[in-house]
Amino acid sequence: MIHDAISLIRKELVVYLAAHGYSPESNADTMVVVENIALFESNSPANLDDKIVFTLVNIEEESTLKNTPYQKRNGGNTARYENPPVYLNLYLLVTSCNKTAGQNDNNYLDALEKLSHVIRFFQGRNSFSLATSSSYDPDKFVNDDLINMSIKAELYTLSFEQINYLWASLGGKQMPFVMYKLRLVAITDRKLVREVPLIEELTNNSSSTKMPPA
Repeated sequence: MIHDAISLIRKELVVYLAAHGYSPESNADTMVVVENIALFESNSPANLDDKIVFTLVNIEEESTLKNTPYQKRNGGNTARYENPPVYLNLYLLVTSCNKTAGQNDNNYLDALEKLSHVIRFFQGRNSFSLATSSSYDPDKFVNDDLINMSIKAELYTLSFEQINYLWASLGGKQMPFVMYKLRLVAITDRKLVREVPLIEELTNNSSSTKMPPA
């Protein structure tokens, strides 16, 4: 689900860029990549020059939803017990790369322009789901988790100290970037813990009472 959530947002950003001057001929689809930004200054074969790079830098459990119920009606006279989903918040680093940015003012300005497009994209649309995606094909089979996936994106501001620590841990020089917090990505393996019959009748010594259907 983590890769599905980030891939969904990437596809929507590609569509947005293509509609705002970065046509398919300008490689809008290949401009946005999901990659480890720490590889930018390494000898990795991943070419991140002139790219908008999505990097997952932290995962956080949404503690307010830890105690969700895990009993589900099974459609008949039984109830399924499953462990509740893990609800995650994803911290997504979005970097506008240009390896020659320090050597050419125009390249740096171009990186800032791309980053501005990213911020406008999230400002105009901060909620994402498969059903509202431009790439959603209703005839293509997807599981229920993907259909029900709903992501809220909010701008996450770092302090100067946090920025220094972040880029030091990534092993590179700071580049134009912005960070977003993606809320409520649910992960579950739907493993059945147990299945039990529903209680439909209570009996005491004097009478028996039928329970109304749920």
